[in-house]
Amino acid sequence: MNAISQTVAMPPAATGIQASEEAQQYLTFMLSGETYAVGILRIKEIIQYGQLTEVPRMPDFIRGVINLRGAVVPVIDLSARFGKPPTSIGRRNCIIIIEVALGEETQHVGVMVDAVNAVLEIPANEIEPTPTFGTHIRADFIAGMGKINGKFVIILNIQHVLSMDDMATLATMGSASAVETMQAG
Repeated sequence: MNAISQTVAMPPAATGIQASEEAQQYLTFMLSGETYAVGILRIKEIIQYGQLTEVPRMPDFIRGVINLRGAVVPVIDLSARFGKPPTSIGRRNCIIIIEVALGEETQHVGVMVDAVNAVLEIPANEIEPTPTFGTHIRADFIAGMGKINGKFVIILNIQHVLSMDDMATLATMGSASAVETMQAG
């Protein structure tokens, strides 16, 4: 009998161990007067806010959808997602298109922010662990606190922030409460 051998290719993520010890690049942006950061590897593009189609019966944090080169992309109001008042529209508002993993597939999601700042490198030794108190958003939304010029920037765990399961649950709860409100009225 012949022994059959298989070679297993290492996924590209396995080589990320060395990269995590070096400086990572992050896109920084403003939201409700605070500076946040997202790793640039998930960011596909940044577009100007506009041409948004509202979708009825969605939770407050889903502002609507946009047509991005023929694809329907949901747009999340990050401020509302964090439980704060919805973002007011101004001329500096942007939509950051982010790629989110859904099992083995990926989905593009737009994230509405007040303004985009810059792409910065933050060395791994300048990133503190997630604080257990003192932030205005859920701890699982935070990947760490980056130090930039002596100030802290909240580095988002964008996979958790844009978790489709979490948002689907919230959307279902929002729809159920809308139905209850209609039935009560």
